[in-house]
Amino acid sequence: MELLFIALIGVIIGGVARYALPWRHTHGAALVPAVGGVAAMVLWVALTWAGLKWDAGVIWWLAVLGTAVVAVAVDVLVGRSRERADAALHAAVAQHGARA
Repeated sequence: MELLFIALIGVIIGGVARYALPWRHTHGAALVPAVGGVAAMVLWVALTWAGLKWDAGVIWWLAVLGTAVVAVAVDVLVGRSRERADAALHAAVAQHGARA
């Protein structure tokens, strides 16, 4: 049951990261929330395998903070990469024209 809660929290964190950062026009609406959900679940499972108990506060804080870091990092990396790729494509099309 806790895995479901942390997955929902991860999706919410990913959604907040998507709309709080300026690169939301460079990727799909579900990418960062989905990454947040997956990152939260992976962190949760890894921390429980490491011996942390689900009813201890530290596992929740580590999972939530780790998810926030991953969601922000993915949003920034994908956004910057996409902006560079779009700029390069725009320059190529402007220089050579669109080829069918």
